[in-house]
Amino acid sequence: MEEVVMVRLDSGLLLNLRDSDNLSLNRALLTINYLYNAGAKVILVSNWLQSNASRLLSKEAFADHLSVLLKVKVVPANDASAIMQFKMKNVENADVLLLDNLTNDKEEVANSYEFSKTLSSGVSIFVNDAFSLSHRVLASTVGVARFCHASVAGFHFEEELLQLMKISETKKQPYVAIIGGSNFLKKANTLHILASTCDGLIFIGKLAFQIMNGLGLSVPAHLVEHDAVKEALELIKLTQRRKIPIYFQKDFLCVKVGKPELLEIYTYNEILAGWMPVDLGPVSMKETSSMLSTCKKVILIGSVSFGSLEEDNVRTSQLASVLERISKNGSEVILIGNAACKAFAGKSSYSNQYSVFRNASVAWEFLKGTKLPGVAALDKAFQYNLNWDTIFADPTKPIAVDIGSGNGLFILKVARKCTDLNFLGLEINRKLVQRCLDNLHQSELKNGYFISTNATSTFRSIVSSYPGDLVLVTIQCPNPDFNREDQRWRMVQRGLVEAIMDLLITNGKVFLQSDIETVTTRMKHLFITYGKGKLVVDGDARDWMENPFGVRTDWEQHVIERGAPMYRIILKKV
Repeated sequence: MEEVVMVRLDSGLLLNLRDSDNLSLNRALLTINYLYNAGAKVILVSNWLQSNASRLLSKEAFADHLSVLLKVKVVPANDASAIMQFKMKNVENADVLLLDNLTNDKEEVANSYEFSKTLSSGVSIFVNDAFSLSHRVLASTVGVARFCHASVAGFHFEEELLQLMKISETKKQPYVAIIGGSNFLKKANTLHILASTCDGLIFIGKLAFQIMNGLGLSVPAHLVEHDAVKEALELIKLTQRRKIPIYFQKDFLCVKVGKPELLEIYTYNEILAGWMPVDLGPVSMKETSSMLSTCKKVILIGSVSFGSLEEDNVRTSQLASVLERISKNGSEVILIGNAACKAFAGKSSYSNQYSVFRNASVAWEFLKGTKLPGVAALDKAFQYNLNWDTIFADPTKPIAVDIGSGNGLFILKVARKCTDLNFLGLEINRKLVQRCLDNLHQSELKNGYFISTNATSTFRSIVSSYPGDLVLVTIQCPNPDFNREDQRWRMVQRGLVEAIMDLLITNGKVFLQSDIETVTTRMKHLFITYGKGKLVVDGDARDWMENPFGVRTDWEQHVIERGAPMYRIILKKV
């Protein structure tokens, strides 16, 4: 039977065609054509507006547009019955099916459980190729992943993710960030991370005035974000502690409001009322050029303009010329966001000369350390390039993985008893993981470690890189609410079971435990169902077993003290 595959499209990429997006467009089309040519029943889902307009494009018109691009027949689905008929091959002259426009769907934005379930009904594999939405929690990017047997990235999504990860690399030094735009308060966390990793910061646009104000310089009050004064001071102190330079514009090319033909150069403290800065002045340009001349890596993120006048865009070529020159001299230059790319609009070759990442909102979230929901929902999320030699004293030892490690005390206790194994805890709660790592550091154990992650989606990519054998997986679910159907994540899913089975060695074991009998029974059923016929109950299959470790979790201890039972079972791979 053919697999039914749902592909989440990036409609902006397919409708707003630009020369610089040719490669991205080709990768997006390749995802669909690859699936179609492999014999899959492909269903497309997206949200879209009409190109260069604010009104909606009809579903029929969008389907025709996709048909031209894909060179296959894309047919719009009118209702749920059409979808089922397509899945059963009863729709004539249909190669690919397009679902309804999600633009005005409130259930899409709310990541509705029922809507996600309906949207993914009958779908085996979910392919997310809308990377520009990876920072948002939507039914069509996150919710549907709960109901599909596999959730993977499309070719465009994967390439964008790889490009995004390169942004945060610090191998090339000096590494400087040029930061433009406004809204200092919203960007404060990201700016602190950049100040902690870069060798220098250059502020342009309205953000420059925030830094000048923090340094005690006299600047026009209307150009200062007064709710972010504290954050600016903290950032300045961080750069001073790290002894890295922080540059800002000292003079500006200004335009007379309402008379764009009138231009003057003003220093930061001389800007008169009725005049608006639009670009760097000659002194600022010279200092910026000097600082960038020795850099090996430069990122430009945010608008270089002040965002109030159309004339801003044509006066950005000076900075573009500097970056063009250092790029030709071997520096890596990365442009982040459409606003940053506008600075290079007059440079015909910029898309080939620089690395371009247009999704600024995604980049801001990523750079401040946020787990992108659209990435975390996939079976193969971030490729964890872990240095196991620095994590464990002996990374060749067999490893035991505890999924949902909570406060980590179970691993800390059992690691002391079983020194012949390494223990890895995977926990989605970042605060708990930090507490675990602090406790681990105090314990001086060399055979335990914790990672903040959604194990359901990242287990394979993390554990497959470990050099030793996976001999034990423990899953302990103390909270019955975690397994309610309306919960956002369910820990044990088919994808996780299959990943565990692929990596677990023969005679390796899976330990399942809960204080709710139906929870343990459900986990056992899923492992037996998707265990590829290689799992058997270790011990008496008729009875629940005693704790085999001699170590209890906090929740287990609480349950025992109140006189309630625990339901445990061990499955062995044969």
